[in-house]
Amino acid sequence: MNNREKWLDWAVELQSIAQGALYYCKDKFDIERFERIREISAEMLSLQTEIPLDKVKDIFCDEKGYQTPKLDTRAAIFKDDKILLVQEANGTWSLPGGWVDVGLSVKENIVKEVKEEAGLDVTAEMVIAVQDREKHNQPLYVYRVCKIFLLCKVTGGQFEENLETVDSRYFEIDELPVLAEEKNIKEQIIMCFEAYHTPGWKTYFD
Repeated sequence: MNNREKWLDWAVELQSIAQGALYYCKDKFDIERFERIREISAEMLSLQTEIPLDKVKDIFCDEKGYQTPKLDTRAAIFKDDKILLVQEANGTWSLPGGWVDVGLSVKENIVKEVKEEAGLDVTAEMVIAVQDREKHNQPLYVYRVCKIFLLCKVTGGQFEENLETVDSRYFEIDELPVLAEEKNIKEQIIMCFEAYHTPGWKTYFD
């Protein structure tokens, strides 16, 4: 781990401690102290990333309540031993998916995301893996993310260009395009192939 990543770890840990304490604290002096700790964590992050402090505070110190990881869902969809990827406007490719919306379960969310990004109707058949994003994907985020990969089956629909994606194709494992590695790396897609080919696959988790 390089020094920049260590600074990020410290800032994130301070933010998490402060946010959790602010959720439970009643004493006004403790509240002031933990608010200052949270400000220091934002200042550390701003200094290391050169992101303006006000913007850091907006994305880093705006949540309320006890801090927990965000949830990201990704769909593994296969056809003729090829996996479906969607292309973003910047040219990179990813498994269809996204943040889990409030009010939706993981299963409901992946169905919604695939419809929005790939135009397909699917059913979620199996959880392939539950991963700590920080252990697999770059760049590191200022918040923690839990990634859930699901094997899905197509029941209908077709791709239409939309606000999030410009193309949709199936790829063989040895012909993968340039990936959006902040969302999925080659090893994660290989894992999806292995799950697809393995009867009785046991869900992988970090």
